[in-house]
Amino acid sequence: MQSESGSRDQQVLYEPDERPPHTITFALGFQAAMLCIAGIVITPVIVVRAAGGGEPFLSWAVFAALMVSGLTSVLQAVRVGRIGAGYILLMGTSGAFIAVCVTALAEGGPAMLATLVIISSLFQFALSTRLSLLRRIITPTVAGTVIMLIAVTIMPIIFDTLADVPEGTPPAAAPTCAFATLFVIVVLALRVSGVWRLWVPIIGIVVGCIVAAFFGLYDIQRVIEAPWIGFPSGGWPGFDLSFGPVFWSLLPAFIFVTMVGAIETIGDSIAIQKVSWRTPRAPDFRAVQGAVTADGVGNLLSGIAGTVPNTTYSSSVSITELTGVAARGVGVCIGIVFVVASCIPKVSALLLAIPNPVVGAYVTVLLALLFVVGMRVVVQDGVDYRKAMIAGIAFWIGVGFQAQAIFAEYLGEWWGALLGNGMTAGGLTAILLTLFMELTAPRRQRIETVLTVEALPEITAFLEKFASRRGWNAEMTNRLCLSAEETLLILIQQGDGEQVEKRLLLIVRSDGSNGAELEFIASTGEGNIEDRMAYLREHTDEMPVEHEISLRLLQHFTSSVRHQQYHDADIVTVRVEAPVGDRKASADYADETQMDTDEM
Repeated sequence: MQSESGSRDQQVLYEPDERPPHTITFALGFQAAMLCIAGIVITPVIVVRAAGGGEPFLSWAVFAALMVSGLTSVLQAVRVGRIGAGYILLMGTSGAFIAVCVTALAEGGPAMLATLVIISSLFQFALSTRLSLLRRIITPTVAGTVIMLIAVTIMPIIFDTLADVPEGTPPAAAPTCAFATLFVIVVLALRVSGVWRLWVPIIGIVVGCIVAAFFGLYDIQRVIEAPWIGFPSGGWPGFDLSFGPVFWSLLPAFIFVTMVGAIETIGDSIAIQKVSWRTPRAPDFRAVQGAVTADGVGNLLSGIAGTVPNTTYSSSVSITELTGVAARGVGVCIGIVFVVASCIPKVSALLLAIPNPVVGAYVTVLLALLFVVGMRVVVQDGVDYRKAMIAGIAFWIGVGFQAQAIFAEYLGEWWGALLGNGMTAGGLTAILLTLFMELTAPRRQRIETVLTVEALPEITAFLEKFASRRGWNAEMTNRLCLSAEETLLILIQQGDGEQVEKRLLLIVRSDGSNGAELEFIASTGEGNIEDRMAYLREHTDEMPVEHEISLRLLQHFTSSVRHQQYHDADIVTVRVEAPVGDRKASADYADETQMDTDEM
């Protein structure tokens, strides 16, 4: 823990609550917006043109997409109530929606698209509100696998941009620009530290643009000709409230893709927390809920405005990791740039004039970092062979579908377009495998009581009966009961001073023959137990004695502790392993009593 903490101390220059100088905030916000604005614009362009839409609606869709992306990026950063993550999470149009949006536009028009986007966004609000119920399905393994597959999905497109130059350009132009950008960014990122890290991306881009200018690739004329102020020629498309066959045939697909986008947002919001603090913290799932809610707001606004849906951009994580700046002000600045760019065509032209090989080289660095962040999310709470199987199978199925190497000829046009996205195919595989594990896991037992010390005898009797059915000896039974006692005391300490009576739900299940998993579900508290245990290991002298004792005992009796904090519940999961000498006897007894276990 010490080495990891020390490493983070050197990497994070500004945490979310800190305020860097205004020049740094603006520079980082502008360069991040500069790199993402093209992606925001490209998605509606592809959708409208593929569906045969006219230029008036295209200009409106691009304007609305930039406006909504800017507003929701600010919302993610500042966190209004329970809406927003409170971290730098860029919002932008989602490529995962291209296939279904093209179909909706072609068959029902812009008004039908708007209605479908609004209805599907409501499911994100429902998911955010009840996210704690899906904690066993949308796990770090699922979220981390989806993050890794984001890089796999986008990287082929980025590789294409490395050679995307106008006809007649010298053959050496594209590779020279890309190599110059990549070389400067990688070398500086590996060698510089401190404040110089903040300028690494923009230095690399400027160098790439200078090299591109020698080959005539930087379109300065486009910037000169663009007007300072401009608004779309098209207008708001309205809604289609007929709810005919087209609506009902497309709604399931919109809901499915919306849920996939929500899973990506969950992964992004977990990952951004890992790279935003000097001292590692357990993920705060209240921030995750806020991120998904803000994502839903973005889709709702996109539907109301009549443009394509949006989602969080995973490049937020990579940019934060690369620069070491996680200050919320940067996220606000990014959103403002998006809003301004929607009304000032010259700003958009300045950003869009950057040659594709330069942008591709920089995004390659971001995606490489993002892939590693996904790996870290997968392993954050330990990887056994089951989790490794889920992550490995889901990842390579995603890669296979992305490369159209898995039964592509049998999928048809629509399903081929949907599952041809590696993130969708791999994420769905990870969810199905995780769901299978849950459905086939040993039956759980539960007890509900009041969150007070007086409930301890009832809990102890419940766990003693549970242990007796499995043939565990006195030592294992005592270890199980003491783990529950210390967890109960810590939860009670967190709620000291509150007048409302809290309820506690305790769920326990055997984990093979080697131990048990206890899950405590209670009303929300303030501190995170995982963070307090990590703090205890490093700052023993600063922890109050009464708090230290329970934490130390819990640390001694359990093999792992995981604390997930949601708006509606605190969920503490502890694993208690049987002593090594007892495991064979427990296994033998478990074989004899399997029928009894299944009946519970």
